Amino acid sequence: MSTTGYAYAFSLNTDPALAQESANLNSFNPQAILRDALQWINSLGAMGTIAFIALYIIATVAFFPGSILTLGAGVIFGAVWGSLYVFIGATLGATVAFLVGRYLARGWVARKIADNKKFVAIDQAVGKEGLKIVLLTRLSPIFPFNLLNYAFGITGVSLKDYFIGSLGMIPGTIMYVYIGSLAGNLAMIGSEAQPTNPSLQWAIRILGLIATLAVTVYVTRIARKALEKEL
Repeated sequence: MSTTGYAYAFSLNTDPALAQESANLNSFNPQAILRDALQWINSLGAMGTIAFIALYIIATVAFFPGSILTLGAGVIFGAVWGSLYVFIGATLGATVAFLVGRYLARGWVARKIADNKKFVAIDQAVGKEGLKIVLLTRLSPIFPFNLLNYAFGITGVSLKDYFIGSLGMIPGTIMYVYIGSLAGNLAMIGSEAQPTNPSLQWAIRILGLIATLAVTVYVTRIARKALEKEL
């Protein structure tokens, strides 16, 4: 067989393998992974609580979508206990991400903005009013949860204020866990067949809108005051 023939035969033999590898890479689906993990947790009985909280912490740090886990908690544990476990997992996961952002990234970022007086003033202002700002941003759905955890790590917000500000997650947590409890089946989580509660959803949306407007006005005001003192 000629060199061209061997090359052609080799390509025929390897293309399917390469195609399969590419398909595997493209088939990576965090939601499916989390849904399978929830099925496993559901089979653990009493130990499922610890496994669920640990999974939520890992998912938060790894930027996995928390909505599937929150909804799933409603199915597995019910509205009340599910809300508690989600809050614990989300708070611990957010705290770990905050610490990673502060101690692994803050130094580099601080060096980059050290000569920027405006940013330093805003950072100090946010640090002084950290609890209120964290609380409001947690109430607002417009701020991405996972990214915000790391972002707060490079501001002047204290760990104490950041931790207490996690209480702002409670309304949204209860809503999603309750909606998940209505499904009654993990297979329905995230699907079009999943039950909803329009009244509760609108109530949380309105609360989130108010919080979004409040945090925008509040941060702008304290930042302006800080800049006026510095400039």
